[in-house]
Amino acid sequence: MKACESCTGRVEIAKNHQKIPVLQRGIGMVLIYLPLFTFPFVFISAYLTYYHLRMVGGQNIKTLSDFIPDRASHRYNLKNQITMTPSFKSSMAQSKLFWILNCTWYCPVSVALFEWHAYMVKIVENWWCPFTHEKKEGYSDAKIDKSFWHLYPEDIAQLDPEDRNNPIWNEDVDQSTEK
Repeated sequence: MKACESCTGRVEIAKNHQKIPVLQRGIGMVLIYLPLFTFPFVFISAYLTYYHLRMVGGQNIKTLSDFIPDRASHRYNLKNQITMTPSFKSSMAQSKLFWILNCTWYCPVSVALFEWHAYMVKIVENWWCPFTHEKKEGYSDAKIDKSFWHLYPEDIAQLDPEDRNNPIWNEDVDQSTEK
């Protein structure tokens, strides 16, 4: 099961891009950089989540660097970076530095940061809330040994058998029963 239904189809951008007015596309270009202002808050949130998990006993938690691609894996560097054919005289798309900063730093670090944060939030939910819902199978990339509820025999008995025996948050479940 996918984490979300919207993730199952292919997003269509190229089919529409050149039909969009140039001014609208230009505004869209500016909008992609505005989230830079939120980065400090996202970093703080991610690190607070990381340290929360560490302080309640978490170990073997992936770090941000586990999500950032190795610099050597990028195809282009400043010497061989390709650029776009200019659509107007002072287009940033003609700058190698523009593409390097975007494709080597901004995009991979953005994706890594949000994937790392999502991974840890899934761990938090698996730890504190081992209760199945329709999207919970999508949390299997953040498996834990046992949930908070599994630590207390008097409380684990209250869990529905599907929650008590879910291999995402209970490593003692026979792995052959996984869906």
